[in-house]
Amino acid sequence: MKLGLWPAKTKERRATVLAGLILLQGVSALFFIGDVILDFREDGHLDNPHLLLESIAAVALVSGVIFLMIELRGLMSRMSDMQTGLDIAHGHMAAIVGEFFDEWNLTQAERDVALMILKGLDNDAIARVRNTASGTVRAQATSIYAKSNSDGRAQFISLFVEELIAGNERLAQGA
Repeated sequence: MKLGLWPAKTKERRATVLAGLILLQGVSALFFIGDVILDFREDGHLDNPHLLLESIAAVALVSGVIFLMIELRGLMSRMSDMQTGLDIAHGHMAAIVGEFFDEWNLTQAERDVALMILKGLDNDAIARVRNTASGTVRAQATSIYAKSNSDGRAQFISLFVEELIAGNERLAQGA
């Protein structure tokens, strides 16, 4: 299960529920408005308690529809803004990774191994994915740590986390 996708699906579900409520309230409002108009044609007076109550219900439903439409629009806008932010963060992370790898002069094989380290794979898993021996992956990882001046996996990963937390001045200076 991908945990990163769960909140997005929840937000989409919420937007769908809101749209359904808007539709239901809209249909109910049309019914009450139609009923009020028919009753008013027959009676011609708004002093009838039943007609007054239906009029109030119709106004409340129309108000609810308008409110929910505004709320749904805001929700959709926030979802769009969050997706844009995620896309930007993804792009920045790719740029940060590429910049570091270039700076450290990693070979293509080392880049592949380094990316898998960043994704959280251990050496044995990396070896299986790349169809190489575990010893080869260990040697490549050792080379990556030496080129990045890090003491191991945790410190290597922390280089990227620190860069993201710091707001990545490297990209800001390059832009």
